[in-house]
Amino acid sequence: MPEGDTVFRAARRLHTALAGKVLTRSDFRVPAFATLDLVGRTVDEVVPRGKHLLHRIGDLTVHSHLKMEGRWDVYAPGERWRRPAHQARVVLDAADVSTVGFTLGVLEVVPRDQESEVVGHLGPDLLGPDWDADRALENLTSDPERPIGLALLDQRVLAGLGNVYRNELCFLRGVLPTRPVGQVADPARAIALAHRLITMNRDRSNRVTTGVDRPGRRFWVYGRAGKPCLRCGTPVRWGELGDSELTLRDTYWCPRCQT
Repeated sequence: MPEGDTVFRAARRLHTALAGKVLTRSDFRVPAFATLDLVGRTVDEVVPRGKHLLHRIGDLTVHSHLKMEGRWDVYAPGERWRRPAHQARVVLDAADVSTVGFTLGVLEVVPRDQESEVVGHLGPDLLGPDWDADRALENLTSDPERPIGLALLDQRVLAGLGNVYRNELCFLRGVLPTRPVGQVADPARAIALAHRLITMNRDRSNRVTTGVDRPGRRFWVYGRAGKPCLRCGTPVRWGELGDSELTLRDTYWCPRCQT
C-alpha cells in the first residue's frame, strides 16, 4: 500500500485544491454515509497522518485510507475521470475543482473532536509537524524480541513506513529483517535514517534510497530478487517474514551485507 511520502503528497494536492473553499457537491457512495450532505460547508484543511488522510470540514473529519488500490484524484470541472465511475467512493467538489476518492480501503466521517478514535493508535508521524524521535525509539525498543523488519512496519511504533522503506532501512543498517530489535546496534540511528529517507522523498515522484534516480538503480534491495546486490554483487534474496499479527511476503535482503 502507499507509504507515508505518497500520502503526504496526496494530502498536499488535496489541500491545495480544496482548502478554504465551500463545497458545492458532496456525494458519498458508501451505505453508512450515503445520506450525508456537506454542501455549503468550508474545507478547512486536508492533512496526512501516517498513511491516513483527514479532510477537516467544520466540526467533521472525513477519514480515508488508500489501502492497496485507493487513490484521490483532482480534476477540473467537467474533466473526464481517469477511473471507472463505479470505483468512486466519494466526490467532494468546489466551484472550480472536483476531487474523487476511488476504491478507498477506509472511508468514514467522524466528529472532528473524535479524530483520536481513528488515528490515535498511531505512533509518531515521520512526516508530521510533531515528529518525536525519542517516542518512536521507545516504541521500537519496547519489544526487544520482535524482528526489526516487522517492528518498522508497525504503525503503532512509528507512522508512515511501508514495505519499501523497511527493506531499504534494514539493508542500509546492515541487519537481516529477522534480527530481533534488541540485537540491533544503535536503533536510534535506524529511526534517524527512516526520518531522513522519507523526508528526502516526500517531494519526489520517483522514490530513491540509493541516491541514483535511474530505473533499476533507485533501491538497494527492494524488488531486486535474484539480481546482484548493488554494493557487493551477491544475488538479492526474497522471502516471507511474519509473526502472530502480520505476514510479509515481499522481504528482500542481501545475505552478505546483512547479518
